[in-house]
Amino acid sequence: MAVDMSMPILVVDDYQTMVRIIRNLLKQLGFENVDEAADGQAALAKMKAAKFGLVISDWNMEPMTGFELLKEVRADETLKTTPFIMVTAESKTENVVAAKKAGVNNYIVKPFNAQTLKAKMAAVLGDF
Repeated sequence: MAVDMSMPILVVDDYQTMVRIIRNLLKQLGFENVDEAADGQAALAKMKAAKFGLVISDWNMEPMTGFELLKEVRADETLKTTPFIMVTAESKTENVVAAKKAGVNNYIVKPFNAQTLKAKMAAVLGDF
C-alpha cells in the first residue's frame, strides 16, 4: 500500500530544537503536513480534535510523558489504531520493552538521521 505523503503527522517534543529537526527530516522525506505539540497533554488534545496518520513522540516530557501519551492513545477507542513511533535518548532495554507492551509501533534512539527515520516509518506505514 502506498503511503499518503500528505497525511498529517504529529511531532510531540518539549524541546523545540528537536521538533525542528524532526520536522526537517520529515520534509526531506517528502512529508509537509506536520503539526507539533510540546507535551503529551497538548498532543492528546490535538489528536482528539483532528486525525493524524502518524505520531512521533519524545519519551521524556512534562507534565505528560510520551509513554503516558502512548498509553492514553491505546486506551482511547477512536485513537488506538494511530501509528505511534517513540523517540528517546535512552536505549534502556526496559524502556523499549515497556513501550512495546504499551503498543508502540516503533522506537527510535536519538540521535538519528533521515535514513533511520524513513526505515522506522516504513516498518510502520509501508514503503514510500
